[in-house]
Amino acid sequence: MPYTADKPPLPSTTEELRARIPGWGADLDPADRPAVPREVRDLPTGAHWDLPEQQEETRPRERSIEHERLTPVFGTAVPLKGASGAVRGLAYARFSEARAAHWLLLLAGDRIDAVESHLASFLTTRPDQPLTQTGVTAELTHGGLRSRRGRVDVRHQVLDPAVVTAGWVLAATAGFRLLRAARRRATR
Repeated sequence: MPYTADKPPLPSTTEELRARIPGWGADLDPADRPAVPREVRDLPTGAHWDLPEQQEETRPRERSIEHERLTPVFGTAVPLKGASGAVRGLAYARFSEARAAHWLLLLAGDRIDAVESHLASFLTTRPDQPLTQTGVTAELTHGGLRSRRGRVDVRHQVLDPAVVTAGWVLAATAGFRLLRAARRRATR
């Protein structure tokens, strides 16, 4: 009975639960609950439905394998696309949300999406600018080292600029080598 106002039946009766679990149902008696005078259960909601009408699914949506179906209304701000969408789809299709593999695949999908977005920016008239948009120049011009004084995470501070720029340096090196190899082939 997902997404309805009806309370699903308990798997065991109240008496069975009380006998098995010490202290279970301590708040069942309204006299024991301090919020009872303010609890009102049968207020009119104004809704003309018990279960909202299901929103149409125009594109495949990621859905946890624990859930029978999507919620009646859902957002589609970032639909699955490219290799990152395939990785995210795999995370939802194969693994429960309780498994680390599910979340690690979602993290990998985010990283792949970042790379896809950077590569796609080179096909536009305004590609990404790695030095200004990653904050590397701000480290030098806006007191980057001074702002780190007194912080607890001292050990990895030296690595921060390297981690941010490593991908760009590797990509630039690979691009330079590809261009050099292409130029050598053209001159042969």
